[in-house]
Order: sequence, then C-alpha cells, then structure tokens
Amino acid sequence: MSENNIQNIIKPNWEEIDVVRASSEEFLSRKNLSQDTLHSISMVSGELVENAVKYGSFKNDDQRIVHSIDIRENTITVEVKNPLDDDSEEVLERLDHQIQWIRGYQNPFEAYVEKLKGISENDNDDDDESGLGLVRIAYEGQSILDFYVDENNILSISAVYRY
Repeated sequence: MSENNIQNIIKPNWEEIDVVRASSEEFLSRKNLSQDTLHSISMVSGELVENAVKYGSFKNDDQRIVHSIDIRENTITVEVKNPLDDDSEEVLERLDHQIQWIRGYQNPFEAYVEKLKGISENDNDDDDESGLGLVRIAYEGQSILDFYVDENNILSISAVYRY
C-alpha cells in the first residue's frame, strides 16, 4: 500500500462498520480533501462494509472482509470484497438489478427519491433488502457502482467518486 491507499481486513461483525468509517475518516483527513468528500467516502465505506456483513458468506472463522480506498488524480475508489456462497446467484442477480436500476435514472437523485417513495409505501418493516444503501452510495456518495466476482467466488463491489 502506498500513501494514497488504505486497506482494512476485518471480521464480518457489525461493530467493524464503525471501525472502518473511523479509519476512512482518519486516512482521508490527512489528504486535504473537503469535508464533503471526507464524509461522502466514509459513508460509502460504511455502506459497502455493511452490505458485506449482511450478504457475505462466512463459513470459516478465518474469512474476512477486505475494504480499501485508493486515491488517484481526481478519483477515489472504495472497494469491498467478501466471500460468497457457491449458490449465490440470487444475491448477484439482485445486486446487478439494483445497480442497473440506479443507472437507469437520469441522475442518482431521481433514483434516491423513487427508492424513498417505494420504502415509505411498503407496509412491512423489513428494510433489510430495501436497496437504500446502494442508492445512498450513488446519490449522497456521488459514486458510480460496479461489481465483479473472481475465480475464488469473492465478490468485489466498488464505488468510484470523482472530485
């Protein structure tokens, strides 16, 4: 890792989300970025790690989530990796659908408003699968989302922020 990168290897525990946010803020605060950028990237980091904890498959105690931030000229990339089940096709289809749905809007604000409307109209209290986190990343985090799965069935979700 260089001075423009940070990597956190964490256990899939809810408590780790705050650790990653704090680590991200500390790292970014040393880079003379605006407060808006610092808060956006920290939020993006937290949301992506939360999704990894929620949807990752951690069968062994030694499996971890890998969170990284890479700063390049005018671009910050947040990436989170987590293991998947061999039968995770449904999770990947939902993820792909959600990202394509967000991209289908003229701008992320429209997707954000539509997602909030959909959540408010939904009578059940199960918002675990609302998809709001990804829409927050696109709109509030001003980031472009993408993902891939490698040959070891590790899901990598990235959010690219241009400043």
